[in-house]
Amino acid sequence: MNESLHMLKRLTDATGVPGNEGEVRSLMREYLEPHVESFEQDGLGSLFGRVTGDADGPRVMIAGHMDEVGFMVTRIEEGGFLRFQALGGWWNQVLLAQRMDVVTRSGEKIPGVIGAKPPHVLPMEARKKPVEIKDMFLDIGATSKEQVAEWGIRPGDTVVPHCEFTVMKNEDFLMAKAWDNRIGCAIAIEAAKRLKEDQAPGVVFTGATVQEEVGLRGAVTAANMLKPDVAIAVDTGIPGDTPGMTAAEGLSKLGEGVQVIFFDATTITNPRLIDLIVDVAKENDIKYQLDLTPGGGTDAGRFHLSGIGMPAVALTVPVRYLHTNVSIIHKADYEAAVELVVALTKRLDDKTVQWLKEG
Repeated sequence: MNESLHMLKRLTDATGVPGNEGEVRSLMREYLEPHVESFEQDGLGSLFGRVTGDADGPRVMIAGHMDEVGFMVTRIEEGGFLRFQALGGWWNQVLLAQRMDVVTRSGEKIPGVIGAKPPHVLPMEARKKPVEIKDMFLDIGATSKEQVAEWGIRPGDTVVPHCEFTVMKNEDFLMAKAWDNRIGCAIAIEAAKRLKEDQAPGVVFTGATVQEEVGLRGAVTAANMLKPDVAIAVDTGIPGDTPGMTAAEGLSKLGEGVQVIFFDATTITNPRLIDLIVDVAKENDIKYQLDLTPGGGTDAGRFHLSGIGMPAVALTVPVRYLHTNVSIIHKADYEAAVELVVALTKRLDDKTVQWLKEG
């Protein structure tokens, strides 16, 4: 496994639900440190490294987010079963019989599986309906509430999907949990590496926010801390290349390039910024796909409202099966995203940023 794949494996295998991103933050610091001059960390835990080209130039923010959708233990039953609640958006139908890990205070990962009342004992009408999360439980093989406590599990502990990073038979495709949004973390790291060698005409802050999946919370505090002139959210998007999807539901395909989001539920992207991105992509032969996400948003939705406002955009990697236990990306889309983020950042000089703001 090469260095790039090993980094992706470490990032996706790591645990980091909203509000508990420490393991991912440590990895971000480790990978960014050789390429940045200093770090900025806000009070919620968002972390960014500074790469200075021209100290008097524009301040540009490149931001993934560390957190993944997951769960939190809410109650321990007398029989040793755990009740839980979602952290981030989950579709109930993807959860039953899925393997999970409960992460204790000591960092131990205790395996379990999500269960519910079996269909054999349900009325016919109930069998046809998705089971609600409140009716599910986590079976960790404990026999009593006391045994659960002995194992170090308590309410508030993290629960994450169990899925190891896998290079698929077609090696262009990579399968893992938490592509949303460890792929954005990886893009931010690669951007730091390249911009250290080939500098931008300003000051770049590259890293990742926290608590994106529960309301874009870290985006608010991170933007307040860094005060960027332009912000680039690097995240994940929905492709339309699986059975049953229509062009109205998803325009993009895996392997066809980075998604340039011109509209979502939280952002109408500055049209001049879209024009610039398209020009940069064409000039550098970078594959891109214009797309929109009317049913979702990214940290760009909070970035562009920070301070007195700023141009912000989401550049995303199409991911199959978002917000489930396992998802799939295409390596070429990740590579295109890195190239576009770096090429765009290098174009953001004072004159260009002023032109964007006037638009």
